[in-house]
Amino acid sequence: MRPPLRPLVLILALLLAGCTPVVIPAGPRIAAPSLAEDAVVAADGARLPLRAFAPKGPPRAMLLALHGFNDHSGNFLEDSIGPLTEGGLLVHAYDQRGFGRSPNRGYWAGAETLAADAATAARLLRARHPDLPLFLMGESMGGAVAILAGSSAEPPPVDGYILLAPALWGRQSMNALMRGGLWVAARTMPIVGFQGGVGGIVASDNPAALRRLGRDPLVVRSTRVDAAIGLIDLMDEAVAALPACCRTARGTPAPVLLLYGAKDMLIPAGSVRTALNALPAGSPIRIGIHEEGFHLLLTDSNRDAVVRDILAFVTDPAVPLPSGADAFAPEWLLR
Repeated sequence: MRPPLRPLVLILALLLAGCTPVVIPAGPRIAAPSLAEDAVVAADGARLPLRAFAPKGPPRAMLLALHGFNDHSGNFLEDSIGPLTEGGLLVHAYDQRGFGRSPNRGYWAGAETLAADAATAARLLRARHPDLPLFLMGESMGGAVAILAGSSAEPPPVDGYILLAPALWGRQSMNALMRGGLWVAARTMPIVGFQGGVGGIVASDNPAALRRLGRDPLVVRSTRVDAAIGLIDLMDEAVAALPACCRTARGTPAPVLLLYGAKDMLIPAGSVRTALNALPAGSPIRIGIHEEGFHLLLTDSNRDAVVRDILAFVTDPAVPLPSGADAFAPEWLLR
């Protein structure tokens, strides 16, 4: 005899409910946020390890830098921090929740929490250095976090935003098979970790940096499926928020520099073009496309050109980029 359909449906629903993805957001507020010597201390007491890189002379501006998915603050700036500080920048970077030495390593904190942490860190740094121009710079996932922070109801008190290969790959740009697979994975195996990448896909053309990344004990190597789903949710939100990005704490439009590598193998060019071509007329976002750039623009062999663009933008957000990446952007967007 065939079992009744209804109980089978109920059992399946219960099994799927037992596989709900785990998200560990910020906890309740217990104190005012503060800036320790080596950490951003959030309102819920979470300590987000902080690194500072100072120029030899008096700084002319300050960067708050946000790393990418599975990376940490001590690695992603390694190949470019020298030129950035030599250019007179005081650079701060912290381990975002779930990464590096921060709490709940390997678990997803949620887009709202990550964006709120970035805004908190910016407010604390602004209070400590009130006379320095402050720019929020994010790479990949960090770029998506910066977009959400800059588009929130209470944007951080920064003078501009720098988005390096921001994670702009929403579900709308994925095919139906990929979207369906993600839906099933999120509901059936959110705690199964996966390692490695896809053959032939590289994040950078800098083999030494890739080897360093592979040996670094603070890099997350086994990614939980629910963390990967959380990243995709973040990218969805970043794509939706991009047209309104980004604002100062006063609510006025802030200058934005968005750089992308034409050889990026991680964030597809088609999804980036779709997001950028949807920007409204008069958007404050300046686009630069580095023809020789891969995904990790601060690591690639082309990184010196990227750093020069960043330094020029910090000096004058309206000046043409030294690399010519902004001049190449209109042609690339039409491909």
